[in-house]
Formats: sequence, structure tokens, C-alpha cells
Amino acid sequence: MAEAHSAVAFSFSITHEGWDINYDREVLDLVWQSGVRSWKKRLARFRTGVRNGVYPAHLQSLWLVIAIAVGLHFTQRHVPFDLVNKWLSVLPGDSLQWQLTACSLAGLIVWLSICYTMRYSLKLLLMYKGWMYEKRAPGSRVSLQTRLWGLFVKVLATWNKPGLYSFQGSLPRLPLPSVQDTMQRYLRSVRPLLDDSNYNRMERLAKEFEQGISTKLQRYLFLKSWWSTNYVSDWWEEYVYLRGRGALMVNSNFYGIDAIFMHPTKVQSARAASVVNLLLQFRRTVERQELEPILVQGLVPLCSWQYERIFNTVRAPGVETDKIIHYQDSNHIVVLYRGCYYKVIIYHNGRLLRPCELQIQIEHILQQSEEKPQPGEELLASLTAGDRTKWAQIRQTVFAKGVNRTSLHTVESAAFVLSLDEKPFEFDLAHPEKLDQFGRYLLHGNGHDRWFDKSFTVCVGSNGRIGFNAEHTWADAAVMSHIWEMLIMGETEQRYDENGNTVGIPEFEPPTPKRLTWDLNDKVALVAIDEAHIAAQKLLNDVDLRILVHDAYGKGLMKTCRLSPDAFIQMALQLAYYRDAGKFSLTYEASMTRLFREGRTETVRPCTIESAAWVKAMLDSNVSTEERVRLLNEACERHQLGYQDAMCGKGIDRHLFCLYVVSKYLEIDSPFLQEVLSEPWRLSTSQTPHGQTAKMDLKKHPNCISAGGGFGPVADDGYGVSYIVAGEDLIFFHISSKRSCGTTSSERFAQEICRALADMKHLFEEYRSLQKKNPSNGTKSDKPQAK
Repeated sequence: MAEAHSAVAFSFSITHEGWDINYDREVLDLVWQSGVRSWKKRLARFRTGVRNGVYPAHLQSLWLVIAIAVGLHFTQRHVPFDLVNKWLSVLPGDSLQWQLTACSLAGLIVWLSICYTMRYSLKLLLMYKGWMYEKRAPGSRVSLQTRLWGLFVKVLATWNKPGLYSFQGSLPRLPLPSVQDTMQRYLRSVRPLLDDSNYNRMERLAKEFEQGISTKLQRYLFLKSWWSTNYVSDWWEEYVYLRGRGALMVNSNFYGIDAIFMHPTKVQSARAASVVNLLLQFRRTVERQELEPILVQGLVPLCSWQYERIFNTVRAPGVETDKIIHYQDSNHIVVLYRGCYYKVIIYHNGRLLRPCELQIQIEHILQQSEEKPQPGEELLASLTAGDRTKWAQIRQTVFAKGVNRTSLHTVESAAFVLSLDEKPFEFDLAHPEKLDQFGRYLLHGNGHDRWFDKSFTVCVGSNGRIGFNAEHTWADAAVMSHIWEMLIMGETEQRYDENGNTVGIPEFEPPTPKRLTWDLNDKVALVAIDEAHIAAQKLLNDVDLRILVHDAYGKGLMKTCRLSPDAFIQMALQLAYYRDAGKFSLTYEASMTRLFREGRTETVRPCTIESAAWVKAMLDSNVSTEERVRLLNEACERHQLGYQDAMCGKGIDRHLFCLYVVSKYLEIDSPFLQEVLSEPWRLSTSQTPHGQTAKMDLKKHPNCISAGGGFGPVADDGYGVSYIVAGEDLIFFHISSKRSCGTTSSERFAQEICRALADMKHLFEEYRSLQKKNPSNGTKSDKPQAK
């Protein structure tokens, strides 16, 4: 009953002497502060909501329009459509007061008309995607159409400083491709993967589908594309993520690594405090919508919808389907240390705690080394790492009431989770296995020191290096990458003293962290936790992770080859995979569709007819250097076109996925869709973006580049490869596979990537040497444009 008593803020009793009131002043003060903070946020959201609702017009322009209406009326000139007199005809009188009211209403109507004309004009302009396909190489000329388009967009979109969500109402819907176009793209993408007989069979299935049930399915999908904001995103979140019953750890969650060339402090508590403070400042800019939206080429906005659920968010397990729960506010984080959970209050006296004050709280936790986890507590987070249905079932029973429900709610409603690890996160170029271990700590930890359901868990090593583990449902990696950039750049400021502690003097004694309590003595709970722990250990022990630091060259050399760095790397991966597996495989590369409202990702298929031809030419000693370069140029051009198509809503896989969902709702079987959706992605790749914020100045702070992050393999017999082009002379590859598969090896594949990149460098060196001897061999087709 101790928990019940401590939860009571005040109590009263009636005696013969009158009322006897007892209350906890501190609790009531917390309640008051929480209410004040909540109302401030509501008012801020209302104000920014109004501002965003009229963007790109300026809110203050309303008063100018009303003033013009008043001036026109009292100088005997008519307001457009005689709106003032029309309002006067329905108002109670025509006194000065009512005339001013009529002028204000007329001005409001004119102003709203201007606002929505501007908004829909901007929306129409943003529907144009021709700028994506313009050549950008030196000497190339942008078309007149695109230049005029850019001028109009600049006038409408940049004259009024936008908030984070200002462009949401102006972003166009994701367009729905025709079935015919998707079929053509699909068949072209699988041609290098199939022999003639299998290709003819697939061609026949595609034709039967196109001429058969696709018309009905497309009709329903067309209706959804007009009725909903985005015809893909809600189904993608529901069926790809939330209905998945497998473990989140390794299979879904991804990780990100610190800027490994900078180590601002080795004091764990100081680094943790600084990171927490920077993240909470970022949360405030998101809540107040002070964060500037990302503009491609400083002009075209990306959808900011995913930023809404960065903080205070959890994926709650369900028996059949999970759900995303986002809490509007949270005044605490949860710290996980040595199997114990602590609630840490992050507000006091009406403001966020400063780093020096947060460090006091974290040091208090680190000093609790004698505290032992309660029965079942140490392995508790294994439940979030295992089967979703089992976790949901145990959650409905063991965590449905009492202290377990209270503590679980505290964890799930926290702004985020902070894990203080007992091991150091290390990096040493002479010992690459240390960086591999760094990545493993972040991807899965020990299976029970990350709360995998939370939107993200910040991990701090005992030596002060940091990383994160993020849940994938609520957003894509680009959003976490943006947060990480802001955090790393924030660390370039003077935040630590000469001893490695946070700077500043605490103004007060911050609230003491509160240890969460659990009642897990129930046999059912202990058995479930133990089973989840065993399953997690089996899963994480099967991960083969290799982080390759390729420092022979980076995008600097690629640009001299007049090739897109992304296309260049994708071709290297195709060559490496063919050498490793002896065959081509269906390859996944993620691209974004955030040029459209609520857009997430689309698949680019880098294994193309052109890339296969180039790979075979590289393995054929009879093919000349000039021919190899020509084939590589064609392969890179084709890859760029596929990437651009995917970003512009002309992809293959999301359209086919949605057609498949409709067929399931209508209970219509399609052999074509079933086969397409069951094809394994044995090579799954993704480029980690960087430079999303103007604060990321690598010329001024060259050590601030992150090593990127990675994810687990998608197929049991395949590879997961994430890469980040970390400067002119550096590329990081995060390569994952499964130890249980006898045909894959992350170390072997890393060596093949190095070999492929070296061969490509040598290819262009030979080509330039030949060009110097015989300049007439060069052609314009040898020089594709960089993306």
C-alpha cells in the first residue's frame, strides 16, 4: 500500500473540531507546473496552427487588408464585389461601429481568398517535378521552364519565414501511377534476374494481371489516392510494421553511431547530461515549430509530418497488431542502469534542467552501484526484444494493474530512454573489431538494456561515447539522422570544462531520480521474461556485423569521374555481390517520397539490365576499358533515373504493395502479386543522409561527421548494407548478415566491396591514361551528370 499512499497529493477528514486537511505541497506544485506548461503548449500550438493554416501568407497582413477595406469604404470606393454593403445589409445597423465591423468581415474574406489562392498556387507549383531531371553538371543549362518555376516558388515560399509544418497544406498528394507503367518498370527490373523461360512466365503473369483484376484494384486505389492524404503511408505503417509479429530487435530497429573522430569528454555522466539537454532543446523547437523545414536545394520543401512523433512515443504491443501511442507532453525521461529503471524529472522551477543540473541526477544514478535489480527487473526489456504477440499477452495480464502498470506507463510516456552502459564504446582504425563491437552494442546491446518499443533509446558508453537505437515504425532513418546532426553540432560548443564535466553552476538541487518498482514475482511473468531473454540471445548471437571504414577515397574521386556518388557506390555493391554470391539478386535501396505530403519511402531497384551488363564486362578480360567505362556510365544514368522516378512517385514496389492490400480486402487472389510480394531482398541497402541542416559545416568542423548507422539483414541468406559518404575521402559501410547462413559472411563481403571500389578507381585511371594518349576516344556519353 506504500505506493498508493505516496500517490495521494492531499487528503481530508471530518472531526469534532472541524475539517482536517493534509496535502503534499510538492506534489501539488508539480501538478500546477504541469498544468501551466500544458496550457502554454496549447496556446503555442493554436498560434502556430493559425499561422500554418494561412501560409504562405503572413498573419499580420490581415490587418493591412482590413485597413485597406476601411479606407476604400470611407472614401466612397467599393471593396471588391461590394462586400461591405452586402455585410451591412445583414447587420443590425449602419452606425460607425457596424460599418467598421462590415469592413473587417469584408477584409477577412478578401484576405482568406488571397491566402488560399497563394497556398494552392504553391501547391500547383510543387506538383512540377521536372527540376528533378535537369542536368546539373558544369556547363549544363537549366531549362527556361524550370527557371521560371523556381522563381515563382521562391517568391511564394521564401518571403515569409516558414515554421516546421508551414508547408504541409501546400504539399501535393503522392500520385498514383498507371498499372501499365508499373508493369513495364517491374518487368524491366527483373529481366537481369531471370532466365528466358522464367522471364516469359513472369511476363505472362503480368499481362494476365494487367488485363484482368488490376482494373478493379486500381479503381479502389484511385479512390483512396483522392480520399486520403497519402495512399501508401497508412497501409505501409499498418501492414509492414505494426502487424509484424517478429522481434523488433535486429529485424526492424536500426542504430546510429557517434561522430567517432571527436571525443569531447570521457566522463559518462557529463556526456549523458549534455546529450539529454540538447535533445530536449530539439524537442522544444519541434513543439514550438521553430525548427526550419528541410528545403531541397534551398527551395523545395520536404514533408515534416514524421517529426510529430519523435519524442514521447512508444510502439505498444497488441495480440494481432501493435499501435503507436504518442503522448502530448512528458516531463521526464527514464534511465536504465545495471538492470534498474529510474524516472528523471527534466523540468524544475518552470524550465528545462541545464546540463550541469542533469549531470547531478545522472551521477546520483551511477553512484547506486550497490542497488540490485528486483526479481525479473534486469531482464525485463527482453520482452520488448521478442515476439510481439507474447509480449502483448503478458502485458495484458502482468502489467494491467498495480505498480507494474504505473512503472510501465512511466517508461512508455517518457520523452525517451537513456541507457548508461557499463562497457566503453571504442574506435581504433588499427583495430576494426572495436568499431564492429560498437555497432553491435547499439543494434542490440545485451538484449535487455534497450527498451526497443520506445521511439529511440540513447546509449552512452562508460567512456562517454554515444549512439542510439531507434524503432522504425514512427519514422524513417532520415529523421533520426537530422536529430543526430543537430546534436553533434551542438557538441561543438563549449559544454565541458578541463576535467570533462559540464560547464555551469547549478541554481538549485535538481529533483532526485526515482527508482521504479516492479512486482514480477509471478511465475507467469518470470517464465515469459526468461523465454524472451533466451530468444533475444539467440537472435543477437546470430548477427554478423562488420563496419568497414573505406578511406582509400570518397566522393572526391567520384565527382572527378562525373558520376553520382550514390550510383557509383551502388554499382560497386552490385559488382561485390556478384563476386560474393556468383549471381545477381533482387536489390533494395531506400529513397524518400517526402516531396509529397506524408511521404515516407519508395524502393529503388539498383540491379538493372545496364548494371548487370557492366558487372559482366568487369569480369570479362576481353572487354576493353573504354567499353567498361561506357557501360558503367549507362548503368549509373539508369540508376539515377530510377532514383528520380522513385522520389517523384513513379516507383514500382509501393504501388504493387497497395494493389496487393486491396486484393486481400476484396478476397481476390492474384498469382502475380503473390509472387512479386514474396520475392526476397537478399541485398538490402540504404544511404544515410547528412548535411540536412545548415549547421552541419564540415569545413569548419571536419571531425563532426557521424559514422552513420545500420540495420540487420532483411533476408536470412542476404546482406543488410547501410553506407554514408562521410566526406571527400571517407565512406563508412555497415554490413550485416546471419552467422547461421553458410553462404554469407560480412567480413568477406566487406573485402569484396573494397575490391570493387579499388577496381573502379583503377578503371578510371586506365581510362584517363588512354584518353591522354588518344583524346579522340572520349565521347559525351562517357560523362553522366552527378546527382
